[in-house]
Amino acid sequence: MHPVITASVPLLEPPNWAISQRELFDLLEYAWRRFEHDFTGPDGQLAYRAQLTSRDGVDDFYETFFNWPQLYLLGGSDDLLAASEWHWEAVTRQLTDLGMLHDEYERGYDWFHQGESLQLFYFLCMAAPDRWAERAQRFAELYVDPAHGNYDPAHRIIRRPHNGSDRLREGLFDGSSYPWLPEEARMYGFPLDWVLPPGTDNTADPDPRLANEMHRRMAVGDTAVNLAASGLVLNALLLSGKQRYRDWIANYVGAWRKRAAANGGIIPDNVAPDGTVGGLLEGRWYGGHYGWSWPHGWYSVGQAATIAALAAVAATGDESFLDLVRPALDEVITHGKVMAYTEADSSLQSRWVAQLGDDVHTPTLHVPFRYADRGWFDYNPMLMAIPTALWHHSAEPADWERIERLRSGNGHDWRAVRAFRSKEEAGHEEPWLAFLAGDNPTYPERILAAAQAQVRHRLSRMERYRGGHVSEADIHLWQQCNPVVTEALVQLTWGGPQVIYNGGLQQARVRYYDAQAKRPGLPPSVAALVSRIDPEATTVDLINLDPEAARSVVVQAGAFAEHTIRSVRHTVCEDTSWIGDLYDYGHRQPAVTSAATDVNGPWLRVELPRSTRVRLTLDLTLRDRAASYRTPFET
Repeated sequence: MHPVITASVPLLEPPNWAISQRELFDLLEYAWRRFEHDFTGPDGQLAYRAQLTSRDGVDDFYETFFNWPQLYLLGGSDDLLAASEWHWEAVTRQLTDLGMLHDEYERGYDWFHQGESLQLFYFLCMAAPDRWAERAQRFAELYVDPAHGNYDPAHRIIRRPHNGSDRLREGLFDGSSYPWLPEEARMYGFPLDWVLPPGTDNTADPDPRLANEMHRRMAVGDTAVNLAASGLVLNALLLSGKQRYRDWIANYVGAWRKRAAANGGIIPDNVAPDGTVGGLLEGRWYGGHYGWSWPHGWYSVGQAATIAALAAVAATGDESFLDLVRPALDEVITHGKVMAYTEADSSLQSRWVAQLGDDVHTPTLHVPFRYADRGWFDYNPMLMAIPTALWHHSAEPADWERIERLRSGNGHDWRAVRAFRSKEEAGHEEPWLAFLAGDNPTYPERILAAAQAQVRHRLSRMERYRGGHVSEADIHLWQQCNPVVTEALVQLTWGGPQVIYNGGLQQARVRYYDAQAKRPGLPPSVAALVSRIDPEATTVDLINLDPEAARSVVVQAGAFAEHTIRSVRHTVCEDTSWIGDLYDYGHRQPAVTSAATDVNGPWLRVELPRSTRVRLTLDLTLRDRAASYRTPFET
């Protein structure tokens, strides 16, 4: 039996954020059903009847639905979980028929894209662990068990950049050259640019010698983005608790941490089959597949390293694994320059034009994302997902001070909220962090309005493109039309950043369960706001907007019940004199005091009578419990 408190403060004037939050839930319920009707068939598959001619594409099918079970976990309908599971099964059959999967898993592709594919799967495991545990462990065994051909335990490496369920799938591409579109060549250039004679023009027709060199130098051995596979193994650990998964994460991520330490703290991006960094690249610590030089640099390497570091800490309790990320992050920042985005050599223009808006002309801090023989290049504004994830996990003053330094170096206003939706369904970390710092009080209302704008924009886009033929080149259409938006709800209700998109598991300071329905998520009519996430004073407001029905909420400390709620201070209104007498023309101001309750566990039950509210100030001990997918109804 979990400790119980009962809300007693009357709800007289609902705050705008609470009304807007419940309106967003209602709009999202309509939107996902509309998408399902317009873009999927009666078998649950996406309306696509062409073939796939390259190794790319699996992620685009799964990414379409990636945050649907996340919305269920936040408080979406029971139907949404059923739909999410149905579409995963349907798309898996569809991709198997297209030759892309073996035994329900990617035959062999890089982990930048595998991580994107698996977000849907991870949220399904989180939402319905009993139904997904077998698959989760089967998939993790592809990497933990060397018999599958992916892992070399002697050198502690994943054997090749393209890996998965088909041990015979070798190389980086099928055919004579890497399937690189001309526009991608212009944005990112080509790998191994130092192996060809100066002045070689690859933009129109890639030099065949480059393909041979890619096969020889980049298609074998380990690469930094493979670190995202630690998320797959952590998912299996959360479901099973098996020591073999814990050991694999510690050994594999630990090997990369040693390589980073030997490289001055900067994680290298390649390891030859014999276990040597740069063994196929004349000693270069950079130049590997999806590494520092090509195509994305810190954008891909940093995300994979953060996923791995957080997984290793969750598996072992050893906080020093965060050193896999921090030195490289700080190194990138030391090379920062203040300039307008329009003056930078950024290769990610579509992202930043939307995120910065008019501030593309404002001088602000830019950091280099890539490194090659010529040094640091590809300057962009700092992607705040990584420093935010580090601080959210650690709550260390040094990680918050880094965020403050980044803000002080920026010329654009961190309080600005723009109604854009990136591929990651993230990018509003700066105004959220300003809100948590007490410097952006209207953020909840503005981010909820921006979320509504995103949904309504995508509903219009759906109307324009529904029913049309989707070519292989346009399979991103589904992602661009997916109207489910969750970033605002994750930040405001869970007090967490949006999940690291290329294979991370969710971070949250708190989560919720509907105690009456015995399922995850906020109950109907209940709104939540986390306005502070310090361990000693994590502040949560819960409001029951229903004028008739009572609700019951279980508050969980952490995404995986990994924290302990030592005690809670909560608002109380014991005097009913605020109602006044029969002939009073109005009400008096309720007299609100506070009380304290010991909890000493990961769960607290809050009873919410009709039209009531309560503010909880949780005193937490972070990460003192084994993370798992267990629920409060199992104890």
